[in-house]
Amino acid sequence: MTKRTNKEVLGKGIKNMLGSLICMFLGPMVIHSAFKNQEHSLYIPVLIVGLTIAAFAIILAFNGIRKIMNSMFN
Repeated sequence: MTKRTNKEVLGKGIKNMLGSLICMFLGPMVIHSAFKNQEHSLYIPVLIVGLTIAAFAIILAFNGIRKIMNSMFN
């Protein structure tokens, strides 16, 4: 296994944070769309997709912050 440099780890952390930022906007938009169309037959699947995207945003943010901290203090 190769040892990654601090710049590579920092780059991966920033990419995770950018992905998290995208998901932070996309998740609530999908959830809002689901709540606006509660009478529609796809209400539950759209809501589940929105909640999954929101959870993925949180996971990406934690991983991004962890990688950034590892690159700085390792």
